[in-house]
Amino acid sequence: MGWQDKVKDLPEAPGVYLMRDASGEVIYVGKASSLRQRVRSYVHDPAGQPPKVRALVQHVADLEYIVTDTPVEALVLECNLIKSYRPRYNVNLKDDKAYPYLKITLREEFPRLAVTRRRQEDGSRYFGPYTNAGALRQTLRVMRRVFPLRTCKTQRWPAGQRPCLDAHLGLCLAPCAGRVDSAAYRRVAADLVAFLEGRGEILLRDLRRRMEEAARELRFEEAARLRDRWQALEEVLAHRRVAFGGEGDRDVVGLAVAGGEASVQVFTLRGGAVTGRENFFLEAGESEAGEILRSFLQHYYSRREEVPAEILLPGEPEDRLLLEQWLTSRRGRRVRLLVPRRGTKREQVARAEANAAAALDLRQKGEERRLSRVAAVGQALGLAALARRIEGYDISHLGGTAAVGSMVVFVDGRPEKASYRRFRVREAERGDDYGALREVLRRRLERLAAGDPGFAAPPDLILVDGGRGQVEAAREVLEEAGWPELPVYGLAKAEEVLYYPGGGPLELGRDSPALQLLQEVRDEAHRFAQSYHHRLRQRETRRSVLGEVPGVGPKRRRALLEAFGSVEGLRRASVEEIAAVKGMSRALAARVKAHLEAEPGEDSGS
Repeated sequence: MGWQDKVKDLPEAPGVYLMRDASGEVIYVGKASSLRQRVRSYVHDPAGQPPKVRALVQHVADLEYIVTDTPVEALVLECNLIKSYRPRYNVNLKDDKAYPYLKITLREEFPRLAVTRRRQEDGSRYFGPYTNAGALRQTLRVMRRVFPLRTCKTQRWPAGQRPCLDAHLGLCLAPCAGRVDSAAYRRVAADLVAFLEGRGEILLRDLRRRMEEAARELRFEEAARLRDRWQALEEVLAHRRVAFGGEGDRDVVGLAVAGGEASVQVFTLRGGAVTGRENFFLEAGESEAGEILRSFLQHYYSRREEVPAEILLPGEPEDRLLLEQWLTSRRGRRVRLLVPRRGTKREQVARAEANAAAALDLRQKGEERRLSRVAAVGQALGLAALARRIEGYDISHLGGTAAVGSMVVFVDGRPEKASYRRFRVREAERGDDYGALREVLRRRLERLAAGDPGFAAPPDLILVDGGRGQVEAAREVLEEAGWPELPVYGLAKAEEVLYYPGGGPLELGRDSPALQLLQEVRDEAHRFAQSYHHRLRQRETRRSVLGEVPGVGPKRRRALLEAFGSVEGLRRASVEEIAAVKGMSRALAARVKAHLEAEPGEDSGS
């Protein structure tokens, strides 16, 4: 029975439908207030459908559906399924990953400021997600200067703890050293929450009132601290009072579409001031503006912590009333989607549209530059096919110990970090770089032959960090594995010249786009190997120091490091404080203390 025959059996109920192609892949997810009426339109009126829908119907081989209680539930389910399947005929966000949130651990006595990619029901406040890592770092720098909360994970501080560098720089109130009590510290945490909620102007007036009150009561040190925070916050808010115009809380959305891509710019206005700006890119295909806006609003506000009362849009989104119902249910109060035609609000949308267009133009020019560099690599090296997937390899060790290997992947000239892999070198002899490289490449090709999903895509070009010796080692492995035709090159650091099996050096010139891309791959492989090597050494150092104490196994070792943050923090603790950790006795704590006092006093990291 074909999928068209299933249409007459569909219920007259709200729900979501999934269309699959002949291979079983989900190629489209849609929602409907009436499943039967919506899907029937694909069969009975194909000519009246947009070009994208006509192309979709030609590839549909099967149909599934899920009934929901309400159209709003169908809207939410559709959004979740699109995120899960990423169907090629839906509008999808590019680089759709878990963006970071700012987290404030309000359940702790002294709340901590952290960056996380996972939201949990743990009583903490989460703000975000932030799509721009640079903007997040800038936000953190500003906040820690005005609201100096701790960022360390330590839960227990020994008596007489010396404050860390952050406290000396004025970035932490140093509760570890007893410089602030819980009530005063939590007041600063509450101020930070108010600032992130967009209540900066109210907070500014409150700080001034508290400062003047402290001065009247002759609490001059507290008044001075509040004055410094007030001045720092005033400086921050002065930058936010840009000429965006208007008052109130709203989000302003701008859209630009070109070449099958879309750029969406979102300005966050709170109290009439710009408190944030984010940009997103979407795979739009032949989708119209109304569908792009609907898909974006679904995706964006499904994970946004805060929904404002007004969202200004450049055009009418599909299912506007349904979106308003869903957003209202998320906010708990009414939300309006507005398409302004004149006045200040229209000027705000126009500004967001201009920013979206500029971002899309810059991205597409960057994409052209990346692809031209990929083509340049093929031309410079005389490759038979375009090197769309380049894999870079490097070996890292210290005096031959703790050797590790890295594999980085560039696709169409861009890092594909989800495909990066690390290897611990187990078989090669100590200090044998060539043997280590052979082992890493052999294991990678064995997993390719076995169909391991993490190694399923074969490379178009292999680049190793090194010269003739590394290239010959790689060539041997490729021939043994049945890949003798796979191009392999080595890029030596000192000379910046290329080697290949039986040849080299090959100089491309410092200004060569091909050399610049290959240098990026080589340097990224080196960085990735080094970071893994350093992490392993830190882990082994912690294990070796505590692992030599009889009675301290993995669980107790982990509990001690969580309690005191590092080996050095544990070293400064008293026997009584160590004994207070879960699973420790006083006798075992005394044994740990004695062992650490006999060890060198270098901090091995947390």
